[in-house]
Amino acid sequence: MTLSIGVLGLGSVFSGPYAALIDRLAVERRVELVAGYDPDPGKRVAAASRFGIDTAFDSAQDLIDRDGLDIVLVLTSMNEHGSLARAALAAGKHVLVEKPMSSSLEEGAELMEAAASAPGLLICAPHVVLSPTYQEMHRRVRAGEIGDLHLGRARYGWSGPWWGRWFYEPGGGALFDLGVYNLTSLCGFFGSVQRVTALVGTAVPKREAEGGKVTVRADDNAHVLLDFGDARFASIATGFTMQKYRSPAVELYGSAGVLQMLGDDWAPEGFEHWSNGRGSWELVPEADSQWPWTDGLRHLVECVENGTSTLTRPEHAFHALEVMLAAKKSAAEGRVVEVRSTFPDLDFGLTGGAGADGRAKHDPRSS
Repeated sequence: MTLSIGVLGLGSVFSGPYAALIDRLAVERRVELVAGYDPDPGKRVAAASRFGIDTAFDSAQDLIDRDGLDIVLVLTSMNEHGSLARAALAAGKHVLVEKPMSSSLEEGAELMEAAASAPGLLICAPHVVLSPTYQEMHRRVRAGEIGDLHLGRARYGWSGPWWGRWFYEPGGGALFDLGVYNLTSLCGFFGSVQRVTALVGTAVPKREAEGGKVTVRADDNAHVLLDFGDARFASIATGFTMQKYRSPAVELYGSAGVLQMLGDDWAPEGFEHWSNGRGSWELVPEADSQWPWTDGLRHLVECVENGTSTLTRPEHAFHALEVMLAAKKSAAEGRVVEVRSTFPDLDFGLTGGAGADGRAKHDPRSS
C-alpha cells in the first residue's frame, strides 16, 4: 500500500525537513507526494518544479477535496492549523498538523471533536515523545529508576525567525513556536498540568523579517511555572531571546535520582542518569543520531498501514494548547490559572489511551 500525500504550506518546514522524510518513505514505496498548495504563487511554482507535484489549486480546500488523497500535512502559519486540519478530517483524510494544533482553545476543541468521529487519524506536532532518547527516559521514570518525580526544568529558544512575519503577529509567538516542545516533553513525564503561573511578554519590540522591520505583537520571551499536583512542579524558559546555551534540554529530579536530556528535546543527544544507589552518573548516548523531528509522519504512516493507534495523542496536544493559553492569561492578569483538560498517559506499547482506531474516548474539555 502506497499512501498519497498532499501538503498545505510549501515553505521551509516542508521543503527541508518534511520533504527529506517523505523522500525516504517514498524510496520504501510507502508514500507518494502528489499535491501541494500555498497562497504564494512562487512557492507553488517552486514545489511543482522541484517535486513534480500538482500545485494547480485555487485554495487549500481544493487540495483537501482532491480525489485519491490519503494524507494531508498542515504546515501553514499557526492561525490556520485548526480550521485546515478539521476540514481535512471532514474530507476523510488522515491528518498531520504542525504545532500548535490551533491558536484558540475553542477551535482546538472543535478539532478534537472532529477527530473523535472522523475516519482518518489525527497526529499533532511536536513529535518529541517519539525519539529513542525520550522513550528510554520515559521508561526509566515509569519504572521508578529515579524514584518519585518531584521537580522538572526545560528550556528551548533561539534568536528568532526571519522568514515569516506571522511569527511575530497575534496567533504566533515563542510559546506556540518553541515552548510547546518543552511543554509536550514535561507533560509526557509528569502527566496533566493542574495550574499555571507565568511571565510572558515582548522583549524585542521590533524584528527583522521578510526583508523589513516588523512590529512584534506576539510574545517573544516567557518563563512558565507548572503545577502537576501533589507538590510536583516544573518550569519552562523559552523565547526568541536566547542566543546560545550549553545546558540540558530537560532535567527531571526524583527522590532517588536525576535524568538530564542533552541537546534539545526535538534534537536529543542522549541523556545522563544520576542514581543515588549507584552513586554516579551514567551517560546514555543518543541511540539514533539521525532521528528527525518530523518523525510523526513516519509514525502516522505506520499506524495507517497497521491499523493501530497513534502514540502521540491529540489530547496531549490539546492539553498543551490550553496550558500555553493559560500561561498567557496568567501573565496578563497576574494570577494563577487553573487548567481543565487532561490527557492519557503515554503508552509506548500502544495498548491504552485510545481505541483500536486511535480516536479519543473522552471529552477533551473535561477535567
